[in-house]
Amino acid sequence: MRDLIITNSSRLEFSMRVTDVLALELAGGLASLIHFQIPLVDTPPIHTVLLHFCSALAFLLFPQLELYGSWRGRSLADMFLRLAASWGLVLLVGLFFSFLIHHVGNVSRLWMFYWYATGVSFLMLYRIGVYYGLRYLRTKGLNNKRVVLVGYGSTGQEMHRRALQQDWTGYDVMAVYAEGDDADRIKDPGIARIGSLQEIHDYVVRNHIHEIWITLPLMASPRLQELQYLLRNTLVDIRWVPDVLGLQMLTNKMGNFLGLPVVDLNQPISSGVNGILKDIFDKAFSLAALILLLPLFIVIAILIKHSSPGPVFFRQPRLGLNGRQFNVYKFRTMKVHQETGKVTQATRDDPRVTPIGAFLRRTSLDELPQFINVLLGDMSVVGPRPHALQHNEMYKDLLEMYMLRHRVKPGITGWAQIHGYRGETDTVDKMAKRVQFDLHYIQNWSLWMDLRIIAWTAFRGWTGANAY
Repeated sequence: MRDLIITNSSRLEFSMRVTDVLALELAGGLASLIHFQIPLVDTPPIHTVLLHFCSALAFLLFPQLELYGSWRGRSLADMFLRLAASWGLVLLVGLFFSFLIHHVGNVSRLWMFYWYATGVSFLMLYRIGVYYGLRYLRTKGLNNKRVVLVGYGSTGQEMHRRALQQDWTGYDVMAVYAEGDDADRIKDPGIARIGSLQEIHDYVVRNHIHEIWITLPLMASPRLQELQYLLRNTLVDIRWVPDVLGLQMLTNKMGNFLGLPVVDLNQPISSGVNGILKDIFDKAFSLAALILLLPLFIVIAILIKHSSPGPVFFRQPRLGLNGRQFNVYKFRTMKVHQETGKVTQATRDDPRVTPIGAFLRRTSLDELPQFINVLLGDMSVVGPRPHALQHNEMYKDLLEMYMLRHRVKPGITGWAQIHGYRGETDTVDKMAKRVQFDLHYIQNWSLWMDLRIIAWTAFRGWTGANAY
């Protein structure tokens, strides 16, 4: 009973293909009623020809476009995109066919659009029903796939944990091959232990295993090559899940370089096209901010000049994108003084801070001139806060991932700041927390995330107990 759906997968696929054809035929008829307000048979004949031609083409092409493969463990969004693209391709071929038979001029483009929209809707709706129906069966122990896990490091343990917690995906880890300390981490008594790589194939055959998940670390490449040879005759799905969790880099995006697949380990998400969008937004937002804040700048400048002798702006070198040095602008909040050798952070009741400076620091208004840095391209509106050069030298050796902050432009505000990690960092633990939030931002960046941080900063993030 557990394998009933799996063993009849070919029949289920054929049933889905027939259902797809019926759904597309129905969608075409409905599109005719929406657009022409008459049955399809009463419209120009080319529409009926296209209806049957495209439906038959979908029956033949959809399997080649991988619309009937197992979707367990994958998102519905990916399914929708693949479905929409595949159905669009079929309609384009149908339109080209009408051109070849010299009837393209009689085809209603609006009817084609309605057919595309209703077709995608019908195909997706019943797939959602199938998707959640199978999910429910898997939670009851039906339609599950038996898995052998090779390797039980951080990635192997995480894959096992997800298979247990996400029971709707329908994966049962039956056995694990692990060596040394990794073998001692297997606590589940119901999991069989495979003693050597050579035993994996026989275990898979004897126990009717459906998939093998290889999670060996990247450094174990000789073992991977041996395993590839040993499993050459093993006719089940074999998935390699590289043990990248231990790398703790920024991203693990696959790409193509010199015709070969590569993995980018420290390329931030906000690069490429995303970087262009972020840069355009930064420039436009900063220009608008500087224009709107000009009266406030004038008032603050007058108060600073009145409070103590010295310049209005304070400039200090910082590290920017990829370690490039630039001068950050702030409103001056301290009396003019000289520091040699090291930068002393401001502390509570610091005698160097002027009265107006204390207010500016407490409200973060001293940071506003950094919109100039954004316009110059040195900074972003949102990003990790730039630290003094001496602090970079100190913490890069104390905190393992510290310098990865500089793979993006520093920001006026950031994910760490709106969570309270701002102001003085007088301990390594405080800086470690700030870096942790900065790396979370870099790894999970989106334009929507930037907008949320800006909104939070504008309404709640300008003041704080740690700013002095």
